[in-house]
Amino acid sequence: MSHIVTIATKVRDPAAVRAACQRLGLDQPAEGTAQLFSGEASGLVVQLKDWRYPLVIDVQTGEVRYDNYGGAWGAQEGLDRFLQCYAAEKVKLEARKKGYTVSEQTLENGSIRLQIIEGG
Repeated sequence: MSHIVTIATKVRDPAAVRAACQRLGLDQPAEGTAQLFSGEASGLVVQLKDWRYPLVIDVQTGEVRYDNYGGAWGAQEGLDRFLQCYAAEKVKLEARKKGYTVSEQTLENGSIRLQIIEGG
């Protein structure tokens, strides 16, 4: 049976953040305080490629703080791709914890299809 799922992403899992960073070829995130244009933010710090300021993730609330000045300091696509990879990695981690097998396929339009098989 096939299901289509849409996920509104709250970033709460440090392991999935690390996996998304690895998948995108980014430096591993570090807990700390970062300077954004609008001030300082503390949490899990992720530096996206070609972004002037990092993302700062509060894993307690799931909130991601960043300054990209409408794309001038970092392309929105970079953030969108990070969140997509985070969501895919989080789903895979949770499915594997339950003993499921997960396969992944990147579609032509950039979407990611995950197939989760029970009892894999």
